[in-house]
Amino acid sequence: MQILATMRTTLLLIACLSSILAHSNPIPGTFDCHSPDGTVTLHVKVGVDVQWSAEQDGQPILLPSTIALHLAGGETLGRDPKVTGVQTLPIDNSFNPVNYKEATIKDQCTQLTLTCIGDYALVFRVYNDAIAYRFVTKRKGGLIVTNEDANFNFAADDKAFIPIQFDYRRGKNFNSSFEALYHEITLSRFPKDSLAFLPLLVDIGQGKKVVITEADLDDYPGMYLHLNETQKGLSGVYAPYPLDAQLYSINYIPGNRADYIAKTTGTRNFPWRVIAISRQDKELLSQNIIQKLAAPSKLADPSWIKPGQVAWDWWNDWNITHVDFKAGINTATYKYYIDFAAANHLQYIIMDEGWSNDLDLLQIKPVIDLQEIIDYGKQKGIGVILWATWYAINRQMDTVFPKYSAMGVKGFKIDFIDRDDQVAIASTYAIAEKAAKYKLLVDYHGTSKPTGLPRTWPNVIGYEGVKGLENFKWADEDQPRYVVSIPFIRMLAGPMDYTPGAMRNATKATYRPINNNPMAKGTRCQQLAEYIVFDAPLQMLSDNPTIYKREQECTDFIASIPTTFDATVPLDGRVGEWLALAHRKGKDWFVAAMTDWTPREVTLDFGFLPEGAYEAEVFKDGVNADRDATDYKKEIVRIKRGDKLNIHLAPGGGWAAHLKPVN
Repeated sequence: MQILATMRTTLLLIACLSSILAHSNPIPGTFDCHSPDGTVTLHVKVGVDVQWSAEQDGQPILLPSTIALHLAGGETLGRDPKVTGVQTLPIDNSFNPVNYKEATIKDQCTQLTLTCIGDYALVFRVYNDAIAYRFVTKRKGGLIVTNEDANFNFAADDKAFIPIQFDYRRGKNFNSSFEALYHEITLSRFPKDSLAFLPLLVDIGQGKKVVITEADLDDYPGMYLHLNETQKGLSGVYAPYPLDAQLYSINYIPGNRADYIAKTTGTRNFPWRVIAISRQDKELLSQNIIQKLAAPSKLADPSWIKPGQVAWDWWNDWNITHVDFKAGINTATYKYYIDFAAANHLQYIIMDEGWSNDLDLLQIKPVIDLQEIIDYGKQKGIGVILWATWYAINRQMDTVFPKYSAMGVKGFKIDFIDRDDQVAIASTYAIAEKAAKYKLLVDYHGTSKPTGLPRTWPNVIGYEGVKGLENFKWADEDQPRYVVSIPFIRMLAGPMDYTPGAMRNATKATYRPINNNPMAKGTRCQQLAEYIVFDAPLQMLSDNPTIYKREQECTDFIASIPTTFDATVPLDGRVGEWLALAHRKGKDWFVAAMTDWTPREVTLDFGFLPEGAYEAEVFKDGVNADRDATDYKKEIVRIKRGDKLNIHLAPGGGWAAHLKPVN
């Protein structure tokens, strides 16, 4: 009996030792992971470092690219890693996003987790149309991240659409408005000593495109890209942590920066590094990868968050006419905007810069009776949103949010962030959380692209990070090409407050930048189409009420377009050339097409419609729209499933339709 007991004890010790060794001995090699449909394969090679590569349908998407996280003290996560655990897990979920272009999103992928000695892991997700990875740490105390290696190496010197950061505030690097036309160049021609912000698109050939971006960027700096040593790949660059900042006018700009990029908690998820993949350009128009990777909503009840359309003042310079008062930043003018919004069934007005001291939101200008304006809007069913500088909000939100919420303000448009270092990004989360406490909407301007914050805090209902219509007030640029590029690239990241709605429409020959009576390049129907194409739960009517009243037919059509949808169907298109897509809201469909300066004959296939007949209210470029860009024609047509409709797009043109089922 004693011998038997001794043998059992020995066997138990051997089993325990085997278990310990199995969980401590490194697991070398290459780990593969496949998308649910089997067409995308991820390879993760673990050796001296960690490299990821990928292919779709046998075509290389990424060549081996090194990833690592550098910590203070010389430690590097991902250098000579010791993998002690490998888990492959299928994910098959669905969720209902708040105020989005889809009512339901299916989240289906394969997840690969490599657990390493050192209390960290690398998590990869492989979708049918995207790949993402992130570091995860589980350590006590804090971490100081000195740098991160994120590389994206391609097989050839591919053409790319690159938004170069050149708008440095006060000459300081890592400070910009994140607004730029795309440099359409090969990777090797990436401008020396320059940075690109995200998203960025690479044409890898055979019709395939890759868009690089990031998701779940919480308490961490945003990623820029520059050309790496391969001359056909890109590497991540990050703003160093700001040690101080100075106020220049209304910009709060760091002066000195640390030798690290983030100071953060030791147990956390780091941002997802993301590539979206398309076989056809149109697939990028319905890409939902950022919603899938974002942290879930922190609001138990988001029902108070109301999307809608906005009568906006700043773009049109408060330049209303045929009134009995002096137009400008004053109570009478804002009541007029409210009257206009109510008459056209809009939901909000924005009081942009000028209603208060830019640096002290408690100092309201004497010409503004804010409570009277708010109360008047309440009588008319119109909410009031206030513009504010990021500097002022950061200093005053604990006072300003409860005060103005109690007065009846519905939200804040927060402008001139112009940074995405760790401090700036962390503040966008803190502001969103504090605003939600007082049931306030947030529209971020002068900011980088969204990375999932509108899912995590759905009261963040707007994001700029785009070279919007405001640029027509002063710039002479190729905007028609830009507006048929951003839906494939920038809009993939999330909502995009481009602010459409210009009623003074110009050809190349007739365009002039005029600040107080601005116009836009491209046709009237392109402006109408943008209300369907551009994702913006809080959507602006940027021109002034006087001209909208003169153009009531177009105004009625704009006002009929929802700002969120139940389904999105990409129809066709090519990045930088043209596009066509459809959205469904309830039983109604909204269909739009747009082109660059090249006139086009396009066939729209309505095979996506359910059975039954539809009556379509159509706005199309007029026969003379190539000479007078305001020229358009409205018509009512019958359309049914399977119909093919030939349409003409004028230079810088558009086509827009609202389809209602015929009972």
